[in-house]
Amino acid sequence: MKLIPELFGSMVFNDAVMRERLPTDIYEALKKTMQEGSHLKLEVANHVAAAMKDWATEKGATHYTHWFQPMTGITAEKHNGFVTPGEDGKAIMAFSGKSLVRGESDASSFPSGGLRATFEARGYTVWDTTSYAFIKDGSLCIPTAFCSYSGEALDKKTPLLRSMEALDKQAVRVLRLFGDTKVKKVTAQVGAEQEYFLIDKDVYLKRPDLVYTGRTLFGASPPKGQELGEHYFGSLKPRVAAFMNELDDELWRLGVFAKTKHNETAPAQHELATVYSTANIATDHNQITMEVMRIVANRHNLACLLHEKPFKGVSGSGKHNNWSLSSDDGTNLLNPGKTPGENPKFLLFLTAVIKAVSQYRDVLRASAASADNDHRLGADEAPPAIMSIFLGEELTAILDSFEKGKNYRDTERVSMETGVTALPHFLRDKTDRNRTSPFAFTGNKFEFRMLGSASSVAEPNIALNTAVAEVLREFADELEGCDDLTLALDELIKRTYKEHKRIVFNGDNYSEEWLVESKQRGLSNIKSTVDALEAYVGKNSVALFAKHGVFTENELKSRYEILMESYCKTVRVEALTMLDLTRGEIIPACIRYQNELAGLLKQKGEINKLYNITSDCELEKYLLKSLSDLSAKLLQRLTALEMRVNEYASNLGNDGVCLKALFCRDKIYTAMSELREVADEIEALTAKSFQSLPSYGEMLFSVC
Repeated sequence: MKLIPELFGSMVFNDAVMRERLPTDIYEALKKTMQEGSHLKLEVANHVAAAMKDWATEKGATHYTHWFQPMTGITAEKHNGFVTPGEDGKAIMAFSGKSLVRGESDASSFPSGGLRATFEARGYTVWDTTSYAFIKDGSLCIPTAFCSYSGEALDKKTPLLRSMEALDKQAVRVLRLFGDTKVKKVTAQVGAEQEYFLIDKDVYLKRPDLVYTGRTLFGASPPKGQELGEHYFGSLKPRVAAFMNELDDELWRLGVFAKTKHNETAPAQHELATVYSTANIATDHNQITMEVMRIVANRHNLACLLHEKPFKGVSGSGKHNNWSLSSDDGTNLLNPGKTPGENPKFLLFLTAVIKAVSQYRDVLRASAASADNDHRLGADEAPPAIMSIFLGEELTAILDSFEKGKNYRDTERVSMETGVTALPHFLRDKTDRNRTSPFAFTGNKFEFRMLGSASSVAEPNIALNTAVAEVLREFADELEGCDDLTLALDELIKRTYKEHKRIVFNGDNYSEEWLVESKQRGLSNIKSTVDALEAYVGKNSVALFAKHGVFTENELKSRYEILMESYCKTVRVEALTMLDLTRGEIIPACIRYQNELAGLLKQKGEINKLYNITSDCELEKYLLKSLSDLSAKLLQRLTALEMRVNEYASNLGNDGVCLKALFCRDKIYTAMSELREVADEIEALTAKSFQSLPSYGEMLFSVC
């Protein structure tokens, strides 16, 4: 087995490979394009393409693909062979700079939100030079952006790159005020923590709801869930450990810095965390991670579930988006240093984030919205659907002092005394952690915890980058040319915190008191995707994204349409699956068991009569009566859901997407919840030998 340093990035056309294989002038020209965005000449592209092809074919690759991220939420790829006709009917391997830089895809077949019609099919994929190409499944994968023939962004990467450029421009302006003349670039840095479930593949395949929708639509609670807390950080089961070890190897080959792995809170739930990288590369790497997780799980006869809430009654899965800002000299702009109260640069960037989250909190909430995530946000799990910021005691005290015009007195760090002399002493952190906060400062970065486990990290980082860029623009406009920068900085930090401190909350975000207090502060509690997505097309949102060139108004409206349509389609597929399972699995199992009970009662009655025995058969009568009553209720609720689904199909064809989504949420999903309630009661009363669907207990504890 290769050592990790040799294994890492072995399937990536990274900087080391480029430096080795490209002529110096070509390498320098490419690096300039990557770092400064300068025009890439065809001559340079041809040299890079030839080097890529040689490297990839030496690694066994036979094809190349422009690997992009359309609005489907997953990646897309069209594979083309390197093989090209040569002389005398022979084949040669060729790859041109034109093929590297630009590809073509059917733009009307991907979600476009009305930007493209069926007859307007042409779209382009464009090489993202800032993200390294890699080899996967025998193909050279070239990370690309995706746009329509008329130039609109049809993907998640294009607006992400735009938002990064906007943030870079405004952050550099602010740094110039502090005399940082050497800094040329500021980059949003992201590290994603990915939660997921692993269950046995054979069990998974017996649950059509998991196969079709990613979550269980029926299932009575098992006798044991996560209440004992023994799974969290527990020792890894052999099959899980083998899966994680192979997953690490595969990700390391692809240049993904897989760092941390452990069991999570719910049975069968786990987490993988990666090391920081630039926001667009982190987005690419997280998409790769989710894909490789599924592939490796299958090799171990496991199913990897990335749905936000695959099992009712246990914790769902999120994706924590750790976000910070780094300048090209290696400085983390959100690092408070030893004396944060005396670090005006840090405090200015900190208050910029506070204002951005406060002012555009509904846009950030919308960036984490999906039908799947609705089952998790606000469901007694981290985090609730109320946007707030956790700063911790020290930073809050510093900003409170600024607001009141008082000097902050730094407190000494406390040495931790465990009471055991053999254990080393260490200094306690000045601030505790708050796992209930949706947006928490965690030492030198912010952790955005609202994201769902299956979602791309692109949308929240687009929103966060752009919101912070706008506030930094306002700060730079105000501070540039002022007579007394120190005084102006103090006043700006003081005023900004005073106006936006309502977003800061260091307490228990789960508490009933916070629900009341947040309402008094004017903070919204947006639990539904249908309501949350409205923020995308509000005037403030349109003005924000348009001002920084991240989205045009049409691009924003198209995304709203796409996301709302996705919500509707998700709910409808789930409803149809519920109808299918109820008719094909739940009703037949219930009838078979009732027939068994009825036959048993008849037999006992005949025996009693024959032998003159008195037996009341109360247990059988109770079960039969209970199941009979529940069966009648099940039929009523099944019929109600059928009516809602048919009504959606027949009467809402010409309605707007918002009305469709409201109908799905208020009518179809309500009917689904009512049907599940009865079906789960029936499952609890029906003997297991009559049921074909694996139970919650069998699924959650299927991996030994």
